[in-house]
Amino acid sequence: MQRRDFLKSVSGLAAAALPGVPQIISSAHADARSETLLIVSEGGPNNLDIHGVGTNVPGYEVSWNCYDRLISHEMKTGPGGVPYYDRDKFKGELAEDFKVDDMSVTFKLHKNAKFHDGAPVTAKDVKWSLDRAVSVGGFPTFQMSAGSLTKPEQFVVIDDYTVRVDFLKKDRLTVPDLAVIVPCIVNSELVKKNSSEKDPWGLEFTKQQTAGSGAYKVTKWTAGTEVIMERNEDWVCGPLPKIRRVIWRMVPQAGNRRALLERGDADISYELPNKDFQEMKANGKLNVVSLPFSNGIQYIGMNVTRPPFDNPKIRQAVAYALPYQKIMDAVMFGLANPMFGAAKDKPTEVAWPQPHKYNTDIDKAKALMAEAGLSGGLETTISFDLNFAGVNEPLCVLVQESLAQIGIKTTINKVPGANWRTELNKKEMPLFTNVFSGWLDYPEYFFYWCYHGNNSVFNTMSYKSAEMDRLIDGARTAAATGDTATYDADVKGFVDLAYTDIPRIPLYQPFVNVAMQKNISGYQYWFHRRLDYRAMAKG
Repeated sequence: MQRRDFLKSVSGLAAAALPGVPQIISSAHADARSETLLIVSEGGPNNLDIHGVGTNVPGYEVSWNCYDRLISHEMKTGPGGVPYYDRDKFKGELAEDFKVDDMSVTFKLHKNAKFHDGAPVTAKDVKWSLDRAVSVGGFPTFQMSAGSLTKPEQFVVIDDYTVRVDFLKKDRLTVPDLAVIVPCIVNSELVKKNSSEKDPWGLEFTKQQTAGSGAYKVTKWTAGTEVIMERNEDWVCGPLPKIRRVIWRMVPQAGNRRALLERGDADISYELPNKDFQEMKANGKLNVVSLPFSNGIQYIGMNVTRPPFDNPKIRQAVAYALPYQKIMDAVMFGLANPMFGAAKDKPTEVAWPQPHKYNTDIDKAKALMAEAGLSGGLETTISFDLNFAGVNEPLCVLVQESLAQIGIKTTINKVPGANWRTELNKKEMPLFTNVFSGWLDYPEYFFYWCYHGNNSVFNTMSYKSAEMDRLIDGARTAAATGDTATYDADVKGFVDLAYTDIPRIPLYQPFVNVAMQKNISGYQYWFHRRLDYRAMAKG
């Protein structure tokens, strides 16, 4: 297939051209349509537990809606009047009240909160759940460490309905880190009954079913096909949601998803090609929300531990060879903020994300290849997540074409969405595209995850630099102590170093694009970019 034909094919098709579009709502006709939310997306969860090994992004949506956390964010009015989480303001969720002291925070729990099986939620469940998060390893444990939450001894049961979290040190990320998806509260007695010596935290059990107290509970999950969630009628941690039932279907073809929306057979969808979103905005039949990812970029990553990308000159050559503007025009259709072509060589802002100096310059890229002794070229693979193929596939086609001009021949490797996180965590892919968006909207948080030498799961390039670690750690300390001058210098320093060593190449700051029927209300933008059903309603 020629590139121009491929790029045409990935845009959505009209419903009239799709006689094979699946019916997805037969099971919902028996319910009141006003109480059933019908979602279609490209991919679905591979695990229902955020603490599980390799849980993918769709799995976050299940956890967010089916589990409670001690606290959550207040909302504010965001761009275009869309409700938007307030980074700096918090409210109780499972906690009806909380008090932050100098070196601890104390939570008073709702005394009438119950898990989905009717068991009461107690302080023992809270401690066990937080112990689990800091102990299971991998992504959940690293996420907790981002807020200096690393030891079970930090979580102290005062009485049946009071828990204290002790701080290891002053860290402005500690309280916000208790409001992300990971520190969810799990039914400890139920999970312990279904654990084993080899699986002491019951991860296999919670992979297949939810064990929370949240506003929804999973009643059916067929991996790769469907998730059905029912409202928890006994939920006390907020107003009872208006949506009684959620039917979330996986519909791989973007044209089919668009057709289902346009003929009214689905209520809401995301992960469509950007061309489709622009066309749907223009025709006005659906509501389309487009907002920049908070603290997020789409990037090209390179494994810096192995040839050829262990050579900085090769990485710089790739940075000059990428077809940035073509990607913006032919893949993103303007629904992104460019992260390339900065006017200055050095960072000018204490902010993230911000553009780098690189722009498409094939001659400069060829010269760098020659300096690296590879003027004859090389062969490699470029990998992407099929869960987000609508963007990733045409993007990789353009990158493949552009790199060929400097002698880098690439084979495109399409990784099934259910396997992507596992493959990414192996850190064996030489060249790949991915999105990372920091849940806590601070530059030092993003860099702690993606560039620090402690080599988190999202330092996908295996990049290590003692100077980078010093700058990231320095910024975190300066933020905690209010040392603005040091903080500003360290942030500019680590951004500059990231763009000099260039282990990953930011392409753009993506937009969250969501299309929904006109009668859907209550959409909120959250740091995790997934749907919060609790606030949604159908007119």
